[in-house]
Amino acid sequence: MNQNSSDEYRYTTFNNQPPTYSEQQNQFGDMPMQPVAPPKTNGKAIAALVLGILALFIPYVGFILGIVAIIMASLSFKEMKQNQEQGKGLAIAGLVCGIVGTVIYAILIFIVILAVVLFSTTPDMYTNF
Repeated sequence: MNQNSSDEYRYTTFNNQPPTYSEQQNQFGDMPMQPVAPPKTNGKAIAALVLGILALFIPYVGFILGIVAIIMASLSFKEMKQNQEQGKGLAIAGLVCGIVGTVIYAILIFIVILAVVLFSTTPDMYTNF
């Protein structure tokens, strides 16, 4: 009886463990697996958020910054669809801040123009002396 002792005690286990790094290399022909880079964040979405926040807090220029933030956010939505980039939440936040900033300063500008028109048409009571 010339049997090999390693053949007698062969058994398998059924615990599904992931393959080790060396097994992955051998499985794919000695080529190490490359890590996948996450998609990049859209730069215009970041700019829209920054301009939208500035539109809320910078007086007099906030109206223009809000309009630019709205434009940048809409452009970033188009680019994110085409290029598969991240930053949708940033673009939405920039859009909302830009709209709020634009509306606030539009109301303030309207009130100032209305006040100038109303007070310029009233008779001056000091000229009758």
